[in-house]
Amino acid sequence: MKHFILITVALLTLVACSLPTRAPVAPSAWMVAPERTGAPYKPRTEYWLKIGAISVAPPFDGRSLVYRLGDQRYEKDFYNVYSAIPAEMIASAERKWFNQANIFSLTMGEGNSFFPFYSLQTTINDFYGDYRVRPEAVVSIEFVLAVANAGKGNPIIGVNRYSRRIALKDNTPEALVLGQQQALAEIFKEYEAQLYQYAGNLPKPLGQ
Repeated sequence: MKHFILITVALLTLVACSLPTRAPVAPSAWMVAPERTGAPYKPRTEYWLKIGAISVAPPFDGRSLVYRLGDQRYEKDFYNVYSAIPAEMIASAERKWFNQANIFSLTMGEGNSFFPFYSLQTTINDFYGDYRVRPEAVVSIEFVLAVANAGKGNPIIGVNRYSRRIALKDNTPEALVLGQQQALAEIFKEYEAQLYQYAGNLPKPLGQ
């Protein structure tokens, strides 16, 4: 019996060693990066604008694509992820977009050490694919433009909210990412017109 057990173990070891090994499946990484087109504005102010830290509501704040499958059911796709967390990805796209719009003399990111007199805070309330009826990309954003005034009066210049639903051609992750990119582009385009109006009548900043 002892010899039989040893032979069996040896055979099983040989079979295990002969089986092909599979590399772990790496997730597909996607980037949402809307590109601004069209002519820039003529700057309406000599001041700089800072894109503040972007807040993304859960469960949309992680790298996984999020699907809404029911009224209270959301599912994360761990095999399809964004190339960066949405807060960083959208902040980069937003800074680039409004810098190209040329409304302020310069639009800076959160990591810049220069002190700006005006800042734009952004909250992403929805960032997912809705598959309950027909596939749609859903993006909702709130913009808060503020001035640095050392607490003298209300620092808020304007609060604006936008929402988009983009019909998708199919249920693939690529279609969702392209839909989210289109939604962001439409929202940025609409808000830049509002930002241009704000920039023409800015309250005086701190020390000015």
